[in-house]
Amino acid sequence: MNGAPGPLPTDALPIDADEITDLTVALVQAPSENPGGTEAQAVAVLEKACQNAGFVVSTHEVAPGRPNLVATLPGGNGPGLMFLGHSDVVPAGPGWTGDPYRARVADGSIIGRGATDMKGGLAAIVTAMSALASSGIELTGPVQLVCTVDEEEHGSGVRDLVTDHPGEFLGCVVAEPTDLTVVRGCRGASYIEIDVTGRAAHSGRPDDGRSAIYAAAAIVDLIRADHEAMTARADGLLGSGTWNVGTISGGQGISVVAPMAALGIDRRLMPDETADGVAHALRARITKAGIDSDGIGVDVRVTMEMPGFETPADHRLVATAVGALESLGVATSVGGWSAACDGGFVSRDLGIPAVVCGPGDINTQAHQPDETVRIADVVTAARAYTQMALTLLGPRA
Repeated sequence: MNGAPGPLPTDALPIDADEITDLTVALVQAPSENPGGTEAQAVAVLEKACQNAGFVVSTHEVAPGRPNLVATLPGGNGPGLMFLGHSDVVPAGPGWTGDPYRARVADGSIIGRGATDMKGGLAAIVTAMSALASSGIELTGPVQLVCTVDEEEHGSGVRDLVTDHPGEFLGCVVAEPTDLTVVRGCRGASYIEIDVTGRAAHSGRPDDGRSAIYAAAAIVDLIRADHEAMTARADGLLGSGTWNVGTISGGQGISVVAPMAALGIDRRLMPDETADGVAHALRARITKAGIDSDGIGVDVRVTMEMPGFETPADHRLVATAVGALESLGVATSVGGWSAACDGGFVSRDLGIPAVVCGPGDINTQAHQPDETVRIADVVTAARAYTQMALTLLGPRA
């Protein structure tokens, strides 16, 4: 860690509320739904804003029309500070009182799909970096925005990023919507899919067949019992892992013993767990219970994994984030998050300590109709991000 002085006064780097509003609106009005692979429009808006601010900008297509973006404000030769976001949003869905991709500004808020999750956060990062660039302050290391695709589905953007991302960083701030609280740990997430095969028979003689539905139900019982055991032992910042059987299907017809069934399962991971390890343990319990025998076949496979992370409470990055917000009069707090985010990959694969802190509320706004973010919170986030950079990176002597 460098011995940099504390942050400059909070009014040293002013943030223009109109500028940050305009950028958030422009990002919302560049639809980037996932599934759909349509992030390119939003990334183009982001790229133009970063180029206009004078950053060093590069994009890399993870898949056709799905570019990651890296924008860097150069500094000295010391380690830098990374800000992380994603360009995709969940589908708009029903229930909106207006066009979800025609952003509305009303009562000090921006309404539109992605306003909270997380185009307001992206606008705050760009505006903060622009303020740092305009200030003429020389920092001891670079400030970098990394914007990935596919965060809402399979994480292909961040998986591509961590395979070869150069540079040394003191920390990573993920601008996901935390209502300006400081999250120092997140559980991971995984999808586990199970296919069960049995043997069809006439329903009048069910014992002639082997019901895949009955076997799937027995697996659900195992999962429920494990969930209850884990939550009973919940402790610490992140509590425990959890199971949720989200989908179930199967059968050929009412008068036929079911020859097939399928389960779609969400398993939230603790930072020391892997999806493969969890799936292997479940497979072993299925075998021990005798479910995959006597004509029943079971295939267990992992189809998605996002690792969790936990940054120590006494880490300088945590203290810096809290101090930046408190200097702006924000009564923030430090805690953990039940959601998962790309920060887990950055922490695990790149060894960069991470916190999550951004404008908007993931519980009351994200993924919902009439998604809204308060302009004042986006401005506050941008101011806090400038303070974090100044505290961690300089200015240079």
